[in-house]
Amino acid sequence: MIEGLAGLGRFALFGAGVAWRIVTPWWEVGETSRHVWQLVARCFLPVVAVVFPFGMVMALQGLGIFAVFGAQRMLSSLVSVAVFRELSPVLACTLVAAQGGSAFAAELGAMRIQEELDATEIMAIDSLRAHVVPRVVAALLASPVLVLVGSISGIAGGFVTAVYVQGEPEGVYWANLWALTSPVDVAGGLVKAFVFGGIIGLVACYQGYFATGGAAGVGRAVNNAVVIAVTVFVVVNYFLTTALFGAIGVG
Repeated sequence: MIEGLAGLGRFALFGAGVAWRIVTPWWEVGETSRHVWQLVARCFLPVVAVVFPFGMVMALQGLGIFAVFGAQRMLSSLVSVAVFRELSPVLACTLVAAQGGSAFAAELGAMRIQEELDATEIMAIDSLRAHVVPRVVAALLASPVLVLVGSISGIAGGFVTAVYVQGEPEGVYWANLWALTSPVDVAGGLVKAFVFGGIIGLVACYQGYFATGGAAGVGRAVNNAVVIAVTVFVVVNYFLTTALFGAIGVG
């Protein structure tokens, strides 16, 4: 109990320190750009490969239900709302945690075990600013990009199923795409991505930064980074959905 509270307090101080360094100037722009590019490149294909078939399944199941009520033309609206609001943010950020979060934890954990972070501090270089802030900012910036990619993939997957599998008219699918979808849905999904990216970056870097126990400790840090980050942002997703969409419903 006491150890858990101590860890929570340490994480709060860590997060506050990172946040302060983000809003103050002179953080590593070049290093941040490198991590953003690596994260997007590493996650791009997995995001497309995962969200695209989810869009196909959504269209396949939704068309059968809508056909009962003679509302097949609204299928694309269902797909777009579900993809923008929920599917793409959650699925894409899960992959960001699995790919990017694990890499961040492993890199910082190895640096901690090999005493590179200690050496950085001895040379009067702020290790949080030099090594943690670029990774957290990269997760913040890359996640919305990947969620947008996932959203496009999911809608395309729904199109393939609706038009080429179920035989729905192509024009009907695109004409009704925005019937129940508003810019709030798109913006809300990107807000979720930004928040989830921050959670992933902070949790992953925290686990790696404070890793102990040699190679086994780095392995535990990587595992904890992914599990904790995904668990936390899935829980946070409920509250964000309530805050962003709870009052407006659909349309």
